[in-house]
Amino acid sequence: MMTQMTIGQLAAAAAVNVETVRYYQRRGLLAMPERTTGSIARYAPATLTRLRFIRRSQALGFSLDDVQALLSLDDGQACAKARRIGEHKLADVQQRIRTLQTLEAALKDLVGQCSVAQGKVACPLIETLMQDERV
Repeated sequence: MMTQMTIGQLAAAAAVNVETVRYYQRRGLLAMPERTTGSIARYAPATLTRLRFIRRSQALGFSLDDVQALLSLDDGQACAKARRIGEHKLADVQQRIRTLQTLEAALKDLVGQCSVAQGKVACPLIETLMQDERV
């Protein structure tokens, strides 16, 4: 069984900075730990689980506002609301992928033009980036 941790131990276990833990507390994502009079604050193992959830959610692209909404829904009754948040994030990611694919195609074309433009004074890549507004 995991024992309670200090803020430093908690931060190290979650691979975050102590200031990150404090920031999440100020945002209401993590509860303030209980402390007895004059003692060091101790965090329960559940806090580490929650902190890891926050980090994994952020790694997937969820904002802290999204994370807070997801955490508030963690009661087993609000899966539909959580799904909607996830669907919104998925749509956002899919749009970013389409944008990146368009960018990739444009860059492939420009790089290809560079390889066939040998001996010319102007580089097609540089020339296009300086003048063409569609890129």
